[in-house]
Amino acid sequence: VQLVESGGGLVQPGGSLRLSCVASGSIRSIWTMGWYRQALGKQRELVARITSGGTTDYADSVKGRFTIPIDSAKNTVYLQMNGLKPEDTAVYYCHALATPMSSDYGVDYWGKGTLVTVSS
Repeated sequence: VQLVESGGGLVQPGGSLRLSCVASGSIRSIWTMGWYRQALGKQRELVARITSGGTTDYADSVKGRFTIPIDSAKNTVYLQMNGLKPEDTAVYYCHALATPMSSDYGVDYWGKGTLVTVSS
């Protein structure tokens, strides 16, 4: 199973960006998909995630500004980021808890990350 992110870049404070993450490969099922971020010198933290049943979870710092739409038919999750702040600057990683065809168990998968820089 591979996760490929896209959509990062440079944006001014107050602006918007949408990240995309496509899961591909021999997938039996996907249980959750989500986004984590890691700023320079800090630990990786959860930004938002969504379960296969549609339940969402957001970090307090992004509630009301970010949403996590998903297109289950395309195994694609998005991160819509509005009202961006300089403190949102980080490498954003896509994560999936999925069961591959070769297993009966869930496995954690990570993308390589995409850089989001919020600066004027």
